[in-house]
Amino acid sequence: MAKDAEGIRVVIYDQEYFVRGDLNEEYIQKLAKYLDVKMRAIAGRTRTVDSLRVAVLAALNVADEYHQVKAKYEETTQRVDEKVEECSRILDRFLKEAV
Repeated sequence: MAKDAEGIRVVIYDQEYFVRGDLNEEYIQKLAKYLDVKMRAIAGRTRTVDSLRVAVLAALNVADEYHQVKAKYEETTQRVDEKVEECSRILDRFLKEAV
């Protein structure tokens, strides 16, 4: 982990990159490590040495993970909203009966 005027140094799939931004250095290193592991796993499964191809396949894999998590989040949010609405109706009915 090295931070200098060029940014935060990360190594992904044996390539060095300098990342600038407002993100925490530890978090950037965590992201780089995650991507490195993904790329190495894909390279091992596909037996390809073309780093661009490996990067694109890793990006597709990460995009798939993102969309699966997003769908699960939206489904959970919808169920919570339905439960809140149901509780609100019950509470309204209870309060009307109490008056």
